[in-house]
Amino acid sequence: MTFDLSPRANPRPLDVSDEAPSRGLVSRIPGFYTKTLAERLEQLFELGLLSEGACDHLARGGGLSIDVADHMSENVVACHGLPLSVALNFRVQGRDVLVPMAVEEPSVVAAASNAARLLRPAGGFEGHATEPIMTAQVQFDDVPDVPGVTARVEAHRAEILRLADEAIPGMVRRGGGARDLEVRVPSPEHDLVVVHLYVHVGDAMGANIVDSVAEAVAPRLAELVGGRRGLRILTNLPLRRRVSVRARVSSETLGGEEVADAIARASRFAELDPYRAVTHNKGFMNGVDAVAVALGQDFRSLEAGAHAYASLSGRYLPLATWRRTSDGLSGEAELPMAVGTVGGATGAHPGVRVAFELLAVDSARELALVMASAGLASNLAALRALATEGIQRGHMRLHARKSELRETAGGER
Repeated sequence: MTFDLSPRANPRPLDVSDEAPSRGLVSRIPGFYTKTLAERLEQLFELGLLSEGACDHLARGGGLSIDVADHMSENVVACHGLPLSVALNFRVQGRDVLVPMAVEEPSVVAAASNAARLLRPAGGFEGHATEPIMTAQVQFDDVPDVPGVTARVEAHRAEILRLADEAIPGMVRRGGGARDLEVRVPSPEHDLVVVHLYVHVGDAMGANIVDSVAEAVAPRLAELVGGRRGLRILTNLPLRRRVSVRARVSSETLGGEEVADAIARASRFAELDPYRAVTHNKGFMNGVDAVAVALGQDFRSLEAGAHAYASLSGRYLPLATWRRTSDGLSGEAELPMAVGTVGGATGAHPGVRVAFELLAVDSARELALVMASAGLASNLAALRALATEGIQRGHMRLHARKSELRETAGGER
């Protein structure tokens, strides 16, 4: 079937649930970048990766109607588009996946795909995502008896957790709900006390859920803690909701022992120098953010949590590291990852729904593993480029297409 890329008078309504595609997927698709847009969509359809409704939507541009946009945001005047691409060659937890990426920089997609290809012979990416536990904070200032706060709150632990669950009955019915609480004293000299509520949010990102919990328990906590009630909101550093991934690659696949040595030295450089570490982590987040935008995730939250996590030790450190092995390199990464497959833009944005159909993950934890794998692939690609030809050669080759577009549109600005 050929999908016409011209506008249609009577477009087929988007329904990603119809004609559910089969998932006998091999993400290694040689020459995909050489095909026309219509040929790429046709191949994705014939491989059973996208339904006809989804392909029709993408053939019409895959964007957002102004009516939907006006309901999603404030003061809307238009829609601002980004290219929606597919990163190839990824194998995560033994399953091949095509990874949607929304990003204006072509080298991000190409680099991640190439690195994933290099990592495939050793099995691709393996990892673990913890339970989706988000953290709500309830702040109190000028607390009169800071040393006694913990005992008073702990004595009423069951009551507070019950109040938290009563605020989110729908989540409790789905198997989630409040799991734990903790009293923290970040600044004794300022009589500042913070109570953390740890909430299982299922397959949601969970911000609204934990904010509701914080509001609900605050009055009772105020009676127990004393002082002045302050903020009641989630933290974007959800340390109980983390993802870790790892991968291996042989020196031969990378291009030789010298290349493997150079990548390991570059990784060590990031561990020793925060000026390098921040750029190292930017390369990692290139992959994470591109997938996050394609799938309607809160990439600002992910960025904030990742960089805070990199700084927890008191020094700014790399999120991903690569070590020499007897036959090549072993890489690993860990970071907080608050993502969701339900709620937010996942249901409102038709392009996001198509991207989820393409990726076909079953849970937020699986999504976190894919996104962290995209980050680790992007990081390896950047280090390999720096260690060999330098970052600019491949980057500028792909950048040339955008330069041609600028000239067609009227030149440099």
